[in-house]
Amino acid sequence: MELKIIAEAGVNHNGNISIAKKLINVAKDGGADYIKFQTFKTENVVCKNTPLVEYQRSKTKSNSQYKLLKKLELSEKNFKTIIKYCKKKKIKFLSTPFDLESLDFLIKSGIKTIKIASGEINNFPLLKKISRCAKEIFLSTGMSNIEEIKFAIKILTKFKISKKKIIVLHCTTNYPTQLKDVNMLALKDIAEKLKVNVGYSDHTTGCEAAIAAVALGAVAIEKHITLNKNLSGPDHKSSIEPNEFNDFVKFARNTKKLLGIKKKQPTLSELKHKKLIRRSIVAKIDIKKGAFFTEKNIICKRPEGGISPNLWKKVIGKKSKRNFKADSFISLK
Repeated sequence: MELKIIAEAGVNHNGNISIAKKLINVAKDGGADYIKFQTFKTENVVCKNTPLVEYQRSKTKSNSQYKLLKKLELSEKNFKTIIKYCKKKKIKFLSTPFDLESLDFLIKSGIKTIKIASGEINNFPLLKKISRCAKEIFLSTGMSNIEEIKFAIKILTKFKISKKKIIVLHCTTNYPTQLKDVNMLALKDIAEKLKVNVGYSDHTTGCEAAIAAVALGAVAIEKHITLNKNLSGPDHKSSIEPNEFNDFVKFARNTKKLLGIKKKQPTLSELKHKKLIRRSIVAKIDIKKGAFFTEKNIICKRPEGGISPNLWKKVIGKKSKRNFKADSFISLK
């Protein structure tokens, strides 16, 4: 399966459609397959007195999740503009719906690939509706265990969606994620126990985690992008800037490329060199007919083409049936 790269714009547009378009440009220019946003109606997502999560307190003056999200909420009109711009730039639009109303809007807009946020993995009404109308799903699993992921998949596959159309994204819901908290081997645990395609939603500040994820079998990688890490907002600090994103995509795709196939065999490029690098048993000195082959008169040298050194024991002690010049291939005939 080809590696899918998701550039997570999230709410890093800061409620500004102009910034949103610039983020789309960054994703496209960097080589991403998708640009992802977050679609929500704040009043349907969070109670007004819900305090901020610790990482949300950085670079924001809000004192509640409701106030913070309200400032970052984009209208349906804004999203129609964004979807249209993505089509123009020829990059796939993706979004995370955080409520049923937002999901309805995405489906009516022709968006059939849905990203499910970690916080919604137990949101039964949302999962059930997604199972009826989506065609492909990216499922984030921060803060989850195997049983919770299994439960979500059971709901999502109840109607039209098969497991093959779900990519389960391992992630750690902490921004930025410390390397000691990544637990990348969870990818293998998810893949082996749930028999699903896996990916990684990267909240670390570097590229190492994504490279490790691809090496362990991730078929999708998601990474937050920003125009500037110093902008006000909850996610900018744990995001990467345009130049960093270009390198991130290059490293991830190169890792996928170098994995190759699950079979040890020489490559076509190696086969071109094999004849000149492998060795044959050759005469170390001039050898007369009737002489016995010993370690004093034969040696293993390049190129390949004569008797393989693997057959050394079969040659030692045999009688030469003809004369051999030094450096000529030995033959038992």
